[in-house]
Order: sequence, then structure tokens, then C-alpha cells
Amino acid sequence: MANRAFRSRRGLVGGLALLVATGLGTIGLSGCGAPAYNYVTDSAAKTYYKVPNGWHSVSQSALNNVLTGGQPSNPNIWMAGFDGDQKPSADRASSFTVSKPFAFSVVIQLSADATNSLSYNTMRDFLLPVTAQQRQSVAAAGSSGLSDFKQIRDDTITSRGGIHGVRETFQYTLQGVADTWDEDVLTNANQTVVYFLMVHCTNSCYSQNQAAINTVMTSFTVGSS
Repeated sequence: MANRAFRSRRGLVGGLALLVATGLGTIGLSGCGAPAYNYVTDSAAKTYYKVPNGWHSVSQSALNNVLTGGQPSNPNIWMAGFDGDQKPSADRASSFTVSKPFAFSVVIQLSADATNSLSYNTMRDFLLPVTAQQRQSVAAAGSSGLSDFKQIRDDTITSRGGIHGVRETFQYTLQGVADTWDEDVLTNANQTVVYFLMVHCTNSCYSQNQAAINTVMTSFTVGSS
């Protein structure tokens, strides 16, 4: 599929190519009239965030087909997608031609090997190459098509119960289309689970929707285990 984002990390339960939906909860915020935001929850992982009520849920089967090629579901993985476009499509989860914000989240139970190899840098490189070392490695391979990397944010996150990780915001160009990616990548104290949330769209879309996107990203909350 054209303009599909390069996926660089394969050490976390096989990488994003093995993601499978296992259950999505969406709860409207209380108040008079239509709520401005809806909560998205994974109650088993004590994880939630909120999205504008104008963003539309993407079916779990569609996300699975796009991200895994229709592989069987994995009970150790939960994921959800929301599209700011009036006609939601799972294809936009990893496309560079997205003119409305697209949110994607996943909670992954890690294998022992993935737990041992998890670090702040592997979290930075969870979806796309962000660290200098990984960008150089991908460039040397010459197969990604990515160019014009620009880092906007590189924050370390610490929270209660030993939750820690990074927030990364960066830009890439693929086939002449520039896209901005905003990501939270968190893990628990024992580093046995990864909690991932990202919102992305073209650079102009991101600029126009930056306040709403930041509200989504900063609402991402993970409970301790």
C-alpha cells in the first residue's frame, strides 16, 4: 500500500506486525449535551485516554487486517484506533497521506527477551527510527524511503507505581509527503508491558489540530501493576 509507514522495531512480541485486537471500551464523558471527548479504556491494564467525539472508532478487524495481514488474534495484545476523518479507515494508521488526525493505541504483554532488551531508546524507536543510531542503521539498509527527519519533542516520563517511558514528537517525509508523529511509549516498573499511544497526520494537519492532539496525548493514563 502506497505511503505506508516504515516499521522498524521487531523485538516487542514480534513488533507491530503481530498486533491483534482483543477488546475496546469507549465511554462518553458526562455532562449536558453531547460530550466533547470520549474515554477509550483498557480496564484490564488500567489504561485510558480521551479522544474528541468527532473522531470515529475504527473496527478491530480492520486494524488487524492492515497491521498484521489478518494473522490470528493474540490474547496478550489490546489495541484501538480512532480516525478524525468522517469516513474512518484503518489504512490511515500507518499512511503518510492522512489529512485528519489518526489515533492508535496498543497494550502489549512482553516476552522475557523483549523485557530484557527494553530501554528508553528502544521505546523511542518503537514505531519509526527516532534515535540517531537507529536512523543511521535504517539509512544504511536503504529500504525505508524515509527522509527529512526533524525531532520536535523528546521527553522522559515518570509516573506513579514505577510507570516510565518517553513522549516523542517528530516529522518524516515519505514519497514527498511530510507527516508529524506524536507518541507516548510507556512501560511498567518490571518492564513486562508496553503501553503505546500515537496520533499522527500531515504536518499542516498537525499544526491545525495541535491543541486537540496534545489533549489526547496528555490524557494517556496508565495504572500501576
